[in-house]
Amino acid sequence: MITLRPSQKRGHARIDWLDSYHTFSFASYYDPQHMGFGTLRVINEDRIAPSAGFAPHGHSDMEIITYVLDGALEHRDSLGNGSVIHPGDVQRMSAGTGIRHSEYNPSSSNWGHLLQIWILPAQQGTQPSYEQTHFPREQKYGQLCLVGSSDGRHGSVTIQQDVDLYCAIVPPGERLSHGTSLDRKLWLQVVRGGLSVCGQQVGTGDGVAIAETSHLEVIGGAAESEFLLFDMG
Repeated sequence: MITLRPSQKRGHARIDWLDSYHTFSFASYYDPQHMGFGTLRVINEDRIAPSAGFAPHGHSDMEIITYVLDGALEHRDSLGNGSVIHPGDVQRMSAGTGIRHSEYNPSSSNWGHLLQIWILPAQQGTQPSYEQTHFPREQKYGQLCLVGSSDGRHGSVTIQQDVDLYCAIVPPGERLSHGTSLDRKLWLQVVRGGLSVCGQQVGTGDGVAIAETSHLEVIGGAAESEFLLFDMG
């Protein structure tokens, strides 16, 4: 079973320094039909103006993943972590019992572009933690690259939930496949370009919910494409 979440149907918020699209209900955008999918709760596509960003604010009991598409994002948190996230990096922050952090675009001239993803943790009240790993383009080109998992295997960041998160860059016309169990849920988020997903044509910003299938087939479009794939228990 495949359900398309079109890019143009997402929630949208715009202020002077932030242009944000919400795949699922978030902040002032509320749609009871789109509250998440499985343990996947938030996919926000954010564009942040130069030298602007989110002032220190708190989170708890959430797995937060940041995936930068263009530009950079500077992160600081109450655990003492400070880093700059670039394209190819995957940052995971487990909020647990509580964490405060800030996120700013360090560029004085270019907008930053990123995805921020929230996943419900398997257990509440855990110790907050932070992790950031770089995945080179060649690891993702023409293949699925595991970038997040519950056990941190193959160098992926560790997510405190039964989720395998993959990224792939698909050359034009190339075919990729992924096998899973019928009782698991898949969510595919198109980052750039166009794809055929089990025969369904999708484009930039589209999401695809997939259930009751053991085989996913993706075919690249006319230009190079990129997507994230969540395989969830």
